Amino acid sequence: MHRKNVWIDSAVIAALVLTAGMMLIPYLWMVLSSFKDNMDIISDSGGFLPQHPSLEGYRTVLEDAPFGTWLLNSAFTSIIITAATLLTSVLAGYVFAKHQFRGKRIWFLLVLATMMIPFQVIMIPTYLITAKLGLINSLAAIVLPNLVSSYGVFLAKQFIEEIPHDLLEAARLDGAGELKLMVRIIAPLILPMLSALGIFTFMNAWNNYLWPLIVLNDIDRMTVPLALVYFNGTHVVNYNVVMSAAVLITIPVIIVFLIFQKQFIKGLTMTGMK
Repeated sequence: MHRKNVWIDSAVIAALVLTAGMMLIPYLWMVLSSFKDNMDIISDSGGFLPQHPSLEGYRTVLEDAPFGTWLLNSAFTSIIITAATLLTSVLAGYVFAKHQFRGKRIWFLLVLATMMIPFQVIMIPTYLITAKLGLINSLAAIVLPNLVSSYGVFLAKQFIEEIPHDLLEAARLDGAGELKLMVRIIAPLILPMLSALGIFTFMNAWNNYLWPLIVLNDIDRMTVPLALVYFNGTHVVNYNVVMSAAVLITIPVIIVFLIFQKQFIKGLTMTGMK
C-alpha cells in the first residue's frame, strides 16, 4: 500500500488555490469597481479598493433603464431554451441510441456536422428565415433557433447507449410505453448529464449577445447582455454603471450553478470518464 506524500498533496492544493485566486481576480475587480466613482476608475487614483464606496452605479442601472424587464426577458428565453434543449436532446438521443432505422449513421453524422459550422456562417440564413416568419424584434426570434442542440443530442446518445437494453425490454413487458420509459427510467439514469447540459445551455442562452443584438430593436425587448452596450455613452463610458450591470447579470447564473452544483460536478465527472 503506497503512503500518501503530504508534501506533494500540499503543493497540489496550493497550486489549485493560487490558480483559483488568479481566475477570481477579474471578477473581484469588477465587483469592487461597481462601487467606485466613474472618474476614480478612469484615473485609477483610488487603487484596487474603492476609496469612497457608492451605490450610484446600481442606482443608475435600476432607475434609469428597464433593467427588470430585461432580466425577465433573459430569464424567459433562457428557461425556454434550456427546457426545449433538454427535451429534444433526450428524445433524439434515445432514438439514435436505442432504435434502428435506415440511414441512422448518416443522419447522426449530419447532426454532428452542424457542430463544426460557426454561427457566423449561418447567421444570415437564420436571420432571413426568422424575418420570413415575421419574428424579428420578438423574443421568439431568440428562442426558435436554439430549440435543438447537436451537442446535447450527441451527449444524450452516448449516455443512453450505456443503459442496458434488457432493462428497457423488462419495462416494456410490464406495460410501459415509450413516454413512460423516458420519464421513469431513462431520465433518472442520465440526470447528472442533463444537469450539466442544462447549466451549459442556460449559461450560453443567458450570455448570448450577438444574436439578440441583431434581431431585437425595441428597448423593452432587450436582454441583459445588451445592457452593457446600452449604458455606454457615445464619447464617455460609464465604467461603474457597466460594472454594476455586469455584477447583476452574473448573479442569476451563480444561483443556478449553486442549486445544481452537485449534479453538475457529477455530470462532468461522468462525461470525462466516458
